[in-house]
Amino acid sequence: MIKSVGVSETEIMKKLSKNFLKLSPVVVAATLFAANSAIAGEVNEQVTSVSQLTAQSDSIGQVTSVSQFSDVQPTDWAFQALQSLVERYGCIAGYPNGTYRGNRALTRYEFAAGLNACLDRVNELIATATADLVRKEDLATLQRLQEEFSAELATLRGRVDALEARTAELEANQFSTTTKLVGEAIFNVSNVFGSDDQAVASGDGTTPDELQSNTIFSDRVRLKLNTSFFGSDLLQTRLQARNTTPYGTGVTGTNMTRLSFDGNNNNDIEIDKLNYAFNLGSAARIKIDAFGGELYENINTFNPDLESSGRGAISRYGRFSPIYRQGNNGTGATLTLNPKGPITVSAAYLANRANNPNDGSGLFDGSYAALGQISFQPNQAFNVGLTYARTYQNIGNVSSASINLFDSTGSTYANDPFDGTALSADNYGVQASLRLGPKITLGGWYGYTEAEAKGGAADGDNAYFEYWAATVSFKDFGRQGNVLGFVFGQPPKATGNEFVSDDVRRQDRDTSYHLEALYRLQLTDNISVTPGVLVIFNPEHNDRNDTVYVGTLRTTFTF
Repeated sequence: MIKSVGVSETEIMKKLSKNFLKLSPVVVAATLFAANSAIAGEVNEQVTSVSQLTAQSDSIGQVTSVSQFSDVQPTDWAFQALQSLVERYGCIAGYPNGTYRGNRALTRYEFAAGLNACLDRVNELIATATADLVRKEDLATLQRLQEEFSAELATLRGRVDALEARTAELEANQFSTTTKLVGEAIFNVSNVFGSDDQAVASGDGTTPDELQSNTIFSDRVRLKLNTSFFGSDLLQTRLQARNTTPYGTGVTGTNMTRLSFDGNNNNDIEIDKLNYAFNLGSAARIKIDAFGGELYENINTFNPDLESSGRGAISRYGRFSPIYRQGNNGTGATLTLNPKGPITVSAAYLANRANNPNDGSGLFDGSYAALGQISFQPNQAFNVGLTYARTYQNIGNVSSASINLFDSTGSTYANDPFDGTALSADNYGVQASLRLGPKITLGGWYGYTEAEAKGGAADGDNAYFEYWAATVSFKDFGRQGNVLGFVFGQPPKATGNEFVSDDVRRQDRDTSYHLEALYRLQLTDNISVTPGVLVIFNPEHNDRNDTVYVGTLRTTFTF
């Protein structure tokens, strides 16, 4: 293989002739066009890939006047030569941004490509009865150049031919010209530990059951079809199959122990997400969720290193603030405005049963979440957001529906404060992240919610809730790509409730604490292994309950 040797135009000219200025414009054309044809970006002393040259050849375009070059001035020493070449031979091309880049280096392959283009131009001039423009001396000089670079030209042609054959084969067998397949597969081994008794809700006098503690092996597979019709838009269709039984109330007595990636449909393949996003002008983007919409996938959650269910926190609560779980698996739209400044504004509306025409359902008559957020990011290190969500939850006439205010994060009383009665809620949240250098990120959130019962025995009663968390992550810990992370906080808690059911006020009397540690080992670009442990103190905000531990080993494959 011939190595690339970067040389300037001046050096090329010196090597071509001691009397460069005596050469005809054709030779000058070959030289200058070769320099101009450096289509692989900035050149160093590495070998230049012919495939790079071919792939980027569309980035240069023919010019009809030297004045089209923004970086060529009449005072430049080569201005007259360039002007003559453009007008006489049409053998000069430029870049889309209107530059010529005459002072940059070029390789022998690039010179060969430029020379070949000029030879084609000369042949075209001859074929169109303009041979009088080409003198005998020009042809002799070009012949010598062609002989000198014959090896490079032959190699270039061979590689281009092979590349064209491979490209034709790929085009003939590709899945789609507009769609890319993105996949993720999770293998999980986990178990729960603690006392023999499950956690019970505050004020619940029933006898706790035995803790279900067995080591399990489970999985989750997601395949995304990402389709773009004109570059800036995205149609996403996601398929999912999983069999990870949630560590919820039926296993540990509390939803506080749930994992970030859990869910069980017995590995049946289902379409769990369908949406389309596109730009509306230069500062606005709209995302329409036809099914499976989730606010935390549509707007910033301020926890970049830990928000992913497959590569971030191991717990459901440790990923981000529960305010982003409002309206989960809904239908609606999200608008994001970012006028190229520190302020970003987001607004979203999601309805849970938008396809159901019965009373208590539909796009506006059933459960919904309307959210607005303003984020302020004065620099790359600091980002803070203020969020408000107005939500309504009801069961309607859907037997499988339930009241779940914080989407199974926090206590039973926090998620269903009025014992199955419909409710409306005002949710307030503040979230922030701070980068301490390129590898350490601090983050956290605080949330406050007021809910009011709508109907039933609790009609008009109010309940109040709080939650918070602090996170820290260390990137490239131990080796590049690894992440060490910690989460500590208080899951959603019913701090007050006017409703009393069966002589029990559905209000949490104590405080649970969530402690989580994980270490993601990035084995390859596509494989990571994350051991982690989750500890819940005083589960269900009840200090009568023993501490529950969850250990997991999550292996994630991305492709």
